[in-house]
Amino acid sequence: MRKTGILMTVSLVLLSCMEAIACTGLLVGKKASVDGSVMISYAADSHTLYGELYRWPAAKWPKGSMLDIYEWDTNKFLGKIPQVEETYSVVGNMNEHQLAITESTFGGREELIDSTGIMDYGSLIYVTLQRCKTAREAIKTMTDLVKEYGYYSTGESFSIADKNEVWIMEMIGKGVGNKGAVWVAIRIPDDCISAHANQSRIQQIPFDDKENCIYSPDVVSFAREKGYFKGKDKDFSFQQAYCPYDFGGLRGCEARVWSFFRKYDKSMDQYTDLIKGDATKKPMPLYIKPDRLLSVQDVQACMRDHYEGTDLDMTKDAGAGPYKVPYRWRPSRFEVDGQLYTNERAIATQQTGFVIVPQLRSWLPDAIGGILWFGVDDADMAVFTPLYCSIQASPECYRVGNGDMMNFSWTSAFWIHNWVANMAYHKYSYMIKDIRLVQQELENGFQETLPAIDKAAQELYNKDPKEAVKFLTWYSTTTADQTTERWKKLGEYLLVKYIDGNMKKEKDGKFMQNGYGLSEYPEFPGYDEEFYRNIVKSAGERLKAY
Repeated sequence: MRKTGILMTVSLVLLSCMEAIACTGLLVGKKASVDGSVMISYAADSHTLYGELYRWPAAKWPKGSMLDIYEWDTNKFLGKIPQVEETYSVVGNMNEHQLAITESTFGGREELIDSTGIMDYGSLIYVTLQRCKTAREAIKTMTDLVKEYGYYSTGESFSIADKNEVWIMEMIGKGVGNKGAVWVAIRIPDDCISAHANQSRIQQIPFDDKENCIYSPDVVSFAREKGYFKGKDKDFSFQQAYCPYDFGGLRGCEARVWSFFRKYDKSMDQYTDLIKGDATKKPMPLYIKPDRLLSVQDVQACMRDHYEGTDLDMTKDAGAGPYKVPYRWRPSRFEVDGQLYTNERAIATQQTGFVIVPQLRSWLPDAIGGILWFGVDDADMAVFTPLYCSIQASPECYRVGNGDMMNFSWTSAFWIHNWVANMAYHKYSYMIKDIRLVQQELENGFQETLPAIDKAAQELYNKDPKEAVKFLTWYSTTTADQTTERWKKLGEYLLVKYIDGNMKKEKDGKFMQNGYGLSEYPEFPGYDEEFYRNIVKSAGERLKAY
């Protein structure tokens, strides 16, 4: 979603840019995963984004057809481009051929925005998904489109994955009067993992590695022309030239990458000073080889990260309150006695519209191999439901038009999850335990069921691919809607259990009653000792009891 670059200074005006930091993407090569699948992830974070499932059916188009391009974030009409004769079906950020594309905006140098361009980052993603089958095709299509029609957005990092490989491509415009963009795409080794989170991450470019690195011919010369770089090509850094580090780009962005990396590489703590804001320190690598293989559930868990177990753990300071809430309401920056401060920005955040983990499996037919693990709202309390990439309909709970940011719907997964999450924010340390039980019950159930679904679908596919697609559509839509109904029941349970700050007693999964059939007198959990000490520190004399 729309994000801007951050120029962190002692100015509150510039510091306010931190409010716009948004999406996080994780990438896993096929030899770095437990089962040989390629995986990426994406949290679409925006305070105004409604969590719903976008879908485009496959289509044939008459010769000479034109396609209207609207800016993804604002719906502003940007122009027209020629339509291709055939487009593929797309579900969310994955198409029927197991191609998946996601993004995070790093902003970069503001003077490079081209307000006359036609292709914005969102249109690039969804137009390309309708036209391409592989990651390499996607890179060519995306770069050809901006070369021909201009690039409208600020700097972007794209995750581009198919069933065999995964790439990071970074792109930024060339300013008004300079149509096109400068860009570089680097293939992540199969046995490695990578990530990006609203900060350009590509450093030196391996110009001679044509198999694993593709770049615009003027990526260095343009930087020289603009005065961003002086030196030899081998020393050129895309990040340093087009999106220099500052405090916000490190603390609010690179820190998220670091938190993911350090789970799978014990040496990553050497970058602690860097991610805390010291731009003079050595950059982190673009990718690392993990010390163990990752499952799809590992990637989902990483999208729920709040820096737990690190110096930035959001449950460890007074801002977490008495119930250890790992969230901070915006604005993220604040001033006390003339000193500026910042709250952390973790991978999991409250303003997420939707969160996904596309899983791409080369050993199955495309219709069965691609799974879009889809959830809505805060990743920490989302449920990743499996949507096969070939499905021909959207679940009711994710359907476009079922509610919106201004209209509540009891059948909308986004609103049901927001209802539950917003209850939990006020008593997190208690409620998250109840939430985790149901979340794990559902997600573990999907993992147990999926092999049988794959097998049944493959048997149908061998006889009639259309019947397999019907079956997978039924499974995906039914599962998502049932999951939303289960989450609604969870919300009802939480409201009853924790009403008015109390906590009902339970036995054998049921609320306890007295001999008259009424509720047993509830428990009063109160606050933890640390919070009571803070109360005494601020108002102890007034509150003394005798």
